Amino acid sequence: MFSVKDWIDQKEWTNWSGNVVSKPSRSLLPLSTEHLSQIIKKVSENGQTLRVTGAGHSFSPVAMPDDIAVSLHNMRGLINVDQASGEVTLWAGTYLYEIGPMLKDYGLALQNMGDIQEQTIAGAVSTGTHGTGITLGSISNQVIAWGFVDGLGEYHEHKRADDELSNSLHLSLGLLGVLVQVTLQTVPLYSLKCVSTQSILPVALQDWSQMIRENRHLEWFYFPGSEKVQVKMMNMIPIIEQSKSSKVIESVKTQFVENGLFYLMSELCRKQPKRTALVSKISASSVPNGMKTGLSYEIFPTPRHVKFLESEYAIPLEHFEACMEEIHYTLLSHPFRVHFPIECRTASGEMGYLSPTGGVESAFLAFHMYKGMDEKPYFRWVQHLMTKYNGRPHFGKVNALTAERMLKLYPNLPKFLEQRDKYDPNDVFMTAYFKTLFTKVECKSLIM
Repeated sequence: MFSVKDWIDQKEWTNWSGNVVSKPSRSLLPLSTEHLSQIIKKVSENGQTLRVTGAGHSFSPVAMPDDIAVSLHNMRGLINVDQASGEVTLWAGTYLYEIGPMLKDYGLALQNMGDIQEQTIAGAVSTGTHGTGITLGSISNQVIAWGFVDGLGEYHEHKRADDELSNSLHLSLGLLGVLVQVTLQTVPLYSLKCVSTQSILPVALQDWSQMIRENRHLEWFYFPGSEKVQVKMMNMIPIIEQSKSSKVIESVKTQFVENGLFYLMSELCRKQPKRTALVSKISASSVPNGMKTGLSYEIFPTPRHVKFLESEYAIPLEHFEACMEEIHYTLLSHPFRVHFPIECRTASGEMGYLSPTGGVESAFLAFHMYKGMDEKPYFRWVQHLMTKYNGRPHFGKVNALTAERMLKLYPNLPKFLEQRDKYDPNDVFMTAYFKTLFTKVECKSLIM
């Protein structure tokens, strides 16, 4: 959990997994939009850069501060709720785990969520955090208006439309300004029934196309070196809260299986990498067949306490079966010493300029490696494979993006860069990391 004292006193900033570390010159906690505007104006005058670090739950350096680190921890909560329309405005520093209980009091809920809920809503929107569901988009897609302070310290409000600013703000990586409030289109409060079953890859692949259409949410966990697949299906049911006994059981499972047993097995793999194939098969054989029900925000999250690194890509849905067959063929011999399962999800197409979906129905494949083990060979293979299937990376995950690659993957990048230059002409938000992906030279050459 966030500690104000630790934030102010920090000598180093690090992300959740510990693979990105920096030493900001100052760590600031603005109390209001006006306070934030003053900070940004000062940073601009001094020729420095600023990053809002959120919960630090990205595996890439997208949140890494070079000079000034800012947290919106003091800018949290509900600003306005319109129960009739379902439009809800939140301070951008609000953590995802805070949103469900707040909306419940008004009979509302987020349309979709991912399985991690520690991020701020600003971070989730800015990086395209997503869940699963072929008819559903990311959290960014639920935003209908943004309030942000630009690189000159000026505050703007913008309502979503089919225009260049909306398509740039859709997934902006914080490069146009600091989000201070977001208005979301919510839906009436609902519950979910989550069913977990075991399958084998040939059968799961045969059923894939039908199951992603028949279920509101479908998620796979494929275990490297094994044919086993955990299939999770979630569908809406009449409103029912998760029972106390179910919460206790889930808590015990999390503490014993994930914090305890899986951590020990992961440590065994780290110290004796040759054991990873065995551990993967044990994990595959331990996939539970079960069911749980509860309010949507009770069912979506899965607590993750065993630390890892992650690389994730979206590929056009039509390529999924062929891609999975190639993954399975390669990983049968277990060449990369990986025991974490590959997580497979779906999403509808989104039209934001930097959306990984590229506007088409997509499958997201997430690859994990236990922290402390060598992820480089595995992730290099992933990056090569995803290039073959027209994959676009999740910006918050480990990737090998370059300025040249960005141009190939995102045809509307020049339009995004035009908006970036307009709202951040002094490069307040352009950290050293982002300079490897976006440059004014490229922007001007593309626009000419």
